[in-house]
Amino acid sequence: MVSLSGNLLFIAFLLYLIGTVFFAGSIKDKRGREKEHGPNKWAKIGVGITIAGFLSQVSYFITRWIAAGHAPVSNLFEFTTFFGMCLVGAFIVIYFIYKLAALGLFTLPVAMLLIAYAAMFPRDISPLVPSLQSNWLHIHVTTAALGQAILAISFIAGLIYLIKAVDHSKKNKEAFWLEAVLFGLVCTLGFVVISTVFSAAGYKSDFNWIDNNNVESVQEFHLPALVGPHEGEHLTPDKFSPLVETPAIIDAKKLNTVIWSLITGTVLYLLFRLLFRKRIAESLQSLTKRVNLDLVDEIGYRSVLIGFPIFTLGALIFAMIWAQIAWSRFWGWDPKEVWALITWLFYAAYLHLRLSKGWHGNKSAWLGVIGFIIIMFNLIVVNLVIAGLHSYAGS
Repeated sequence: MVSLSGNLLFIAFLLYLIGTVFFAGSIKDKRGREKEHGPNKWAKIGVGITIAGFLSQVSYFITRWIAAGHAPVSNLFEFTTFFGMCLVGAFIVIYFIYKLAALGLFTLPVAMLLIAYAAMFPRDISPLVPSLQSNWLHIHVTTAALGQAILAISFIAGLIYLIKAVDHSKKNKEAFWLEAVLFGLVCTLGFVVISTVFSAAGYKSDFNWIDNNNVESVQEFHLPALVGPHEGEHLTPDKFSPLVETPAIIDAKKLNTVIWSLITGTVLYLLFRLLFRKRIAESLQSLTKRVNLDLVDEIGYRSVLIGFPIFTLGALIFAMIWAQIAWSRFWGWDPKEVWALITWLFYAAYLHLRLSKGWHGNKSAWLGVIGFIIIMFNLIVVNLVIAGLHSYAGS
């Protein structure tokens, strides 16, 4: 059953890749240009393939649930794949409302990046830790992920808006920061690339260290250790020795992964610039020529309007109920809880600025992009670097 679920996830990934090609074809096809009566044949095939990929990923989720005996959202691999699945599901619903092919062209690569990112983490099914042995696992985590996925559509819409609206021919702050956002996505790809390379090479370096519970344990590094654990003893001196030692509050293995991702992402970005002789955003601008900016702006706003109450339920209300049951307190200022609150406050501010201050267009698009950065900071940095009660999520 586990093998079947893995194959279904791989099929979904391939179908999303094929769907991306067809959405690109629908934009580039001048003869089949979208008309008032609906999308062209390329877009219709693209969304059909996307639906097939989504159904395959849903089947993966169901079969893994059966194999595990609980909702497969208990570790970083499971949560991130579920997040990607919800993102595609949200896109499909929005596509049939607005019929915007460009949304698929930009959403599916993000979903594929999430799946590839998740695949770099342990995929084994393991028993739940005591704090996760509750029906609230299904309720809290799934609704929080669904809310974040719908909110992420505002990022896609904002990205499309800015790629078309920002003047890339001149050096300005908007062009710089938009390129920085795309660089972040490239760094995520860099994580996938560098992890795959060293995994294929079978690289492993061991450290003996004292964890946060004052228990002596061995930590395995699968990337060369640029940073090492606090007061850790290197057990494999034939491997690369760390340059610096991290403070006790920082998980050295996960910080090392982030550093390698940044290094590899920088190399990939420079190779892209060398190949195309232009910035990524400028290269993508031709794909947004026929996009209606007012329509994209509305999509971004509507996604926040729908995703915000779902996120409020899952990430705050349901989370606090579960925290009371598991840890006998509603709130404890754990890093994960703090960033959930920051995310909620940000999107509350988004709605306030949109409705009361009339922030539309570029301002609204930037808010959608920044909101997704906050979500990804929670998913990547808080899970991988900062230790807390939710550290199991980074396993």
